Amino acid sequence: MKNANSFAVQGGPLQSLEEWDDFVKARYPEGKTEFPASARNIDKKPEEFRNYTETTPPRVREFYRLNHTYQTRDFVLGKKNQFLAKNRATMGIWEAMEFLNTLVDDSDPDTELTQIEHLLQTSEAIRSDGRPDWFILTGLIHDLGKILCLWGEPQWAVVGDTFPVGCAWSTKIALHEYFALNPDSKIPQYQTRLGVHAEHCGLDRVDLSWGHDEYLFHIVKDHLPEEALYMIRYHSFYPAHQEGEYDYLMDDHDKEMFNWVREFNPYDLYSKAKERPDVRELQPYYQGLIAKYFPAQLNW
Repeated sequence: MKNANSFAVQGGPLQSLEEWDDFVKARYPEGKTEFPASARNIDKKPEEFRNYTETTPPRVREFYRLNHTYQTRDFVLGKKNQFLAKNRATMGIWEAMEFLNTLVDDSDPDTELTQIEHLLQTSEAIRSDGRPDWFILTGLIHDLGKILCLWGEPQWAVVGDTFPVGCAWSTKIALHEYFALNPDSKIPQYQTRLGVHAEHCGLDRVDLSWGHDEYLFHIVKDHLPEEALYMIRYHSFYPAHQEGEYDYLMDDHDKEMFNWVREFNPYDLYSKAKERPDVRELQPYYQGLIAKYFPAQLNW
């Protein structure tokens, strides 16, 4: 199995998928995001993560150039047709975590943890704050959609800020200027405020840029509470839950449920620490939690 660096060479400019996460952390430091108690006790303060205050590293700029250039509406609809048939594999949640673990991330400057250890850090931070068990489980699995990389998808089609396609792009999306390279910029209807959508149509009727969030949502949507599904589906929709954009596409229910997305966001961004979770010790608890909500096998 190829490691994360191999995928970086094939799929884009980042040394690891985590480098995009580092960039997001720098964009939303403490003061702009409410941190839970467990996040305040990690080894590094939020401002001590890799800092991109002056310039964005060339690798990250290139990532966003590719993402903003190729995430067209036709691309998104094509990827939904390709992957939402869910015919790639049949496996359980823990097995999917072990599969993701084969994406060896040996170049992340903020952690030397395996993918499973990073997932456990997120879920354990949530657990330590006394959150409901479905919330804990959401922390455990929220990034499992990154297995798309292991099926040959390029980085820019797996991670990155998500945003609606088929309508005008918010100027608050990171490195917005690269959208000028997107073929949809030449389609007049797509460059209007609503585009192909209706006012307050509800996000379920809006196609967002393709990535691990949307993919995992469709894998698990029949098994988790709606609050958890919003966290999974929209945790990378930073223009909405951090910048307040696209409220004119949301219905009242979306706006209410986005409180849960904002509750989840600090755990997603700031749960890394040097201390390694004991996977063997924690595995029985989490396998029991998985069994409470999921069948033994899922189609991926």
